[in-house]
Amino acid sequence: MDLKTWAEQRGRVSTASGDVAYTDVGEGPVALFVHGVGINGLLWRKAMTELAGVRRCVALDLPGHGGSPVTPEQDLSLGGLARLLEDFCASLELDELDLVANDTGGAIAQVFAVHHADRLRTLTLTNCDTEGNLPPEAFRPVVELAERGELAPVSVRLAANPEQARTTVLGGGYEHPELVPEELLRAYVEPVFGTLESARQFERMLTSIQGKELDTIEPLLARFRVPTLLVWGTGDPNFGVEWAYRFRDTVPGVTEVVEVPGAKLFFPDERPEDLVPHLRRFWA
Repeated sequence: MDLKTWAEQRGRVSTASGDVAYTDVGEGPVALFVHGVGINGLLWRKAMTELAGVRRCVALDLPGHGGSPVTPEQDLSLGGLARLLEDFCASLELDELDLVANDTGGAIAQVFAVHHADRLRTLTLTNCDTEGNLPPEAFRPVVELAERGELAPVSVRLAANPEQARTTVLGGGYEHPELVPEELLRAYVEPVFGTLESARQFERMLTSIQGKELDTIEPLLARFRVPTLLVWGTGDPNFGVEWAYRFRDTVPGVTEVVEVPGAKLFFPDERPEDLVPHLRRFWA
């Protein structure tokens, strides 16, 4: 699915936690896809196109990302974002989910999953925050910039020249950032950093997401038995594959860790062929 078609198919729904933009393709049981910070649901467009024959694939945009607005009073903590996920599912009457998540979306998915295990068929996590690794050490300087209020002005300059994203945080999520289309970079960067106000809200999100929230749910994860698949790129400096195995050893529902050699954080976009077959097999 190209970016123009994605934009044309994007809808919006009002929830108790705020308005949420989303894309909904395919038919069948529902698969819900959750992205991380700084990008949006476009991360999943290739995988969703491939899976639309076996699932109704729904990807939402987190607040302040993609087509979703963000308000100053909106709760941007992991708990608040997990409640947004809950309210989004209620608004669209989504139930019995195959939940798939990446990056910060994986942390949100974990908080949602342990409190709503009865609503899940399966959980799939790709490279993402886990207990003990939020924020990842390599990403901590960005969070510290946000804490000092220095990230927003820098980010606004980035939005004015999205090509710079290739050599900064977003580009680091790809094996081959030189091949990422400029229109995709713009679609990621402009909603988040297009204005100083939106960039300030992004700062607030980064500083609201706390590792202690994952610490709190560790006892619940230790009892979590929903079938869980981990598909993990081995080339990611933020979320090394050792974190996948640590998660496996904590969570009894984990059925398998699939290593994707050399893949980085955004491999669901860059290498969907290394995710889609595993989802098909797992769901079957």
